[in-house]
Amino acid sequence: MALEDVVDSLKNFDMDQLNDLNNVGSWPLAVKLIMWVLAFVGALTAGYFVHVTNLQTALAKTKAQESALRGDYRQKYFEAEHLEAYRQQQLEMEKSFEAILRQLPSDTEIPGLIEDITLVGLRNGLSFTSIDLQPEEQHEFYIEKPIKIIVSGSYHDLGSFVSDVADLSRIVTLHDFSMSPVRSRNAQRNIEVTGGLIQMSITAKTYRYNDERG
Repeated sequence: MALEDVVDSLKNFDMDQLNDLNNVGSWPLAVKLIMWVLAFVGALTAGYFVHVTNLQTALAKTKAQESALRGDYRQKYFEAEHLEAYRQQQLEMEKSFEAILRQLPSDTEIPGLIEDITLVGLRNGLSFTSIDLQPEEQHEFYIEKPIKIIVSGSYHDLGSFVSDVADLSRIVTLHDFSMSPVRSRNAQRNIEVTGGLIQMSITAKTYRYNDERG
């Protein structure tokens, strides 16, 4: 087909025919070629933008992963660089901790502690109902020795007793206390009365170094 024929076919082509896709076969060859080229360019353009969008999304994810990996690397590098110092510090802390624990009372000092608690109670005018050793509780570095104490006296004397026990030279902590009025029976009137005394139940705990942990 000569160039003049192509130009003439384009000039004589009615643009309204583009709206009738059922008659594509009757379109001039030049129009068909132009539409094919436009469709091809449109497809390439759409594919390009879709592909570029996917690449940009993948690039953003890769950059985020790179940033996270860099941060993780810096953290691990810092930890590796200071690992030996951390180990040394941990060893020093363990030695200091064990040295402190070795200063705790030994098992042979428990009777002396019970005697001290008893003297403190008597000095404060208290009456002992019982003072009994409870089963010990083992922990990693130390052994806990509970002592169950039941005493009675005035509220003020009980307060002084608790304060004095806490001030003993040995390490003693006080736990789980409860109080109730001391009741007695009046023989003449055959009734229970309270004489202003209070009975206190309390657990004193002392500690010793666990030298059996190996």
